[in-house]
Amino acid sequence: MFRGNRAAMALALLLLTGGCRQKMSNQPRYDPLEPSDFFADGMASRPRIAGTVARGELSTNELFDTGMIGGKEGDGFPMTVDKGLIDRGQERFNIYCSECHGRVGDGNGMIPSRGYRRPPSFHSETLRNAKTGHYFDVITNGFGAMPPYAPQVPAKDRWAIIAYIRVLQLSQNGSVADVPADKQASLNAPASAEAAPAEHGGGE
Repeated sequence: MFRGNRAAMALALLLLTGGCRQKMSNQPRYDPLEPSDFFADGMASRPRIAGTVARGELSTNELFDTGMIGGKEGDGFPMTVDKGLIDRGQERFNIYCSECHGRVGDGNGMIPSRGYRRPPSFHSETLRNAKTGHYFDVITNGFGAMPPYAPQVPAKDRWAIIAYIRVLQLSQNGSVADVPADKQASLNAPASAEAAPAEHGGGE
């Protein structure tokens, strides 16, 4: 009798364990973007709860993160602009921007030459006077035919690109007055005479 009870208990435990293993190996879950009949909108992927901030996405510098100051386009840069930043901006510009905007920012890139809408030149008076926050907003969110580039270009690289755009604008619209006084004299120096051809050795 006792042995029979033990056998029954062992069998019941085995069945329970098997059921648990089966349930854990087939957990109820949804794959990304899979439909669901549980939620009213039919989507398994749920939108972010309003007012929440994901880890790593807390904004501590409004200008750096949005290009805005107090809800308006900011100007200047949220970091030091040095050669390293400009070099990075040139690299990123040539990768992501030059296809449409051209290497010098005149809008004569390869893509417009094939029929795509030509972007405005960075050297127009309007864009020379545009605030840096305007450029950041356009790169981030897109404008007109230009798509948003926030998914491909991190915020710091967007600022690097803007710094390089300012360099392009200065390079194409500069004057002698922009050259440091101690360098201006060299601009008016006569060109050096052509070097004499090198003498060839050897007898006749």
